[in-house]
Amino acid sequence: MIKNFIKFLVRNIPRPWLIRFSKIFSFFIRPFYIGKNVHCPVCNHSFRKFLPYGNKAGENRLCPNCLSLERHRLLWIYLSKYSDFFKKNIKLLHIAPEQPFLKRFKKCGNIDYTTADIVSPIADLHFDIMQIPLPDNSYDWIICNHVLEHVANDIIAMKEIYRILKPGGIAIMQVPINYDFNETLEDASITDPKMREKIFGQYDHVRWHGLDYPNRLKKAGFEVTEFDVKKHLPPEKISLYRLDEKEILYIATKSNPL
Repeated sequence: MIKNFIKFLVRNIPRPWLIRFSKIFSFFIRPFYIGKNVHCPVCNHSFRKFLPYGNKAGENRLCPNCLSLERHRLLWIYLSKYSDFFKKNIKLLHIAPEQPFLKRFKKCGNIDYTTADIVSPIADLHFDIMQIPLPDNSYDWIICNHVLEHVANDIIAMKEIYRILKPGGIAIMQVPINYDFNETLEDASITDPKMREKIFGQYDHVRWHGLDYPNRLKKAGFEVTEFDVKKHLPPEKISLYRLDEKEILYIATKSNPL
């Protein structure tokens, strides 16, 4: 029942309303998931299992407390354990701000925090990331997750993010990656939502990024390093946190001028 309900919500409710509704839903559903089988490193809560989530309502994915998914838990582990994100004073732009992070980032005394989106009701600024109305060299960190698969030209968007990033700054731009594709699949002529879902995995996606994704980041000017969670956590921790062991976190850095 829960699986079908979440599937219906994701497919039929506009994203701004999903954002408003999700916290209320989370409050009422948590008591049914009491247990210790899985643990969320973002909010530090344990549960019997995570909620299903996605167009196909994949099992054991969404934290009932902070609403983190696999990608959020992976990023949190990197930021908190393997970077200086929470240790240095930084200026952060968070594009398409995710609820698991929003209040946590706002509470951090070291972060000068700005959020942005095209439509989200929780964002400070609203703009198209292919035409960002912000000055060059403005931010130490930029987080822009699961956005580039939606925009008409991801390379232009990457270049805009590169432009407003300070030299030496870091951008995290997670995307869904199809590991069966050596090259990114895109076709601007496909506009029908049902065809997009069939070909690109979701009705509002315009491409499936492939294994060439880090090369696309490099094409935009970034230096790219990889954070492979399998090299940092044992299998039992990966299972406990319900991480996608296939997902590589690409750390995109704007090089300092010589």
